[in-house]
Amino acid sequence: MSRPSLSALAFLVTLSGAAFAQAPATPPDVAAVPPTATKTASGLASRVLEPGKEDRKASADDVVSVHYSVWTSDGKLQDSTRTKGKPARFPLTNVIPGWRECVTLMAVGEQRRCWIPQDLAYKGAKGRPAGTLVFDIELVSAEPSPATPPPDVAKVPSDASRLPSGLAYRVLQAGIGARKPYQSSEVTVHYTGWTTDGRMFDSSVMRGAPTTFRLDEVIKGWTEGVQLMVEGEKTRFWIPQALAYEQGGGPKGMLVFDIELIKIGR
Repeated sequence: MSRPSLSALAFLVTLSGAAFAQAPATPPDVAAVPPTATKTASGLASRVLEPGKEDRKASADDVVSVHYSVWTSDGKLQDSTRTKGKPARFPLTNVIPGWRECVTLMAVGEQRRCWIPQDLAYKGAKGRPAGTLVFDIELVSAEPSPATPPPDVAKVPSDASRLPSGLAYRVLQAGIGARKPYQSSEVTVHYTGWTTDGRMFDSSVMRGAPTTFRLDEVIKGWTEGVQLMVEGEKTRFWIPQALAYEQGGGPKGMLVFDIELIKIGR
């Protein structure tokens, strides 16, 4: 499966089309940075709207889940996850510099308003808003980049469950309900794959978008493993070569995948 890379601009989505919720009101201070905002050496200005609920702050290479809304300084709303009813998720390495800097100031659960000057935003890029942009950001979660492998990729740990096929797995996050996919089901997932020496070779998380496919169109270890999962579950799988890429251009040897089952389709 080949998917396009997420560009530094890809997290802004046009608001054309039906909205799922009421658009957020324009803040009264979008036209100019207020005296209550704090400025950094780069020119970024920000103000905390609501303190965080955890001590952990985001790092520049984290994968974050956020709610955000963005306005130009004349008060025009450019985009908002609030209208879509769910947060966005993407790596901080793939966003504009001012956005990355702003989020790394935040603790998980915090809400912050950031005034991002053009030099830290789109720098006049064609088709993108010019000038200072004002973002309201809620940091829902932050987790380390999948480029850093888990500590147990080298071999199957003792607390993993093993199946007769040779597939091993461990649930990382419990799911919701009891419905599981069939062999022919279409599923939407986030995933990352590593070789046993810790090399990340593929990741929908790093692309910033989940992927959808039929379970009978992927490697055997995926077909067997994902059928064990329910929606919302995240599981780590150790897939022996016999259930992975015995032939073809895929990586050889045992592979380790973290898979999050987002949705079961047809």
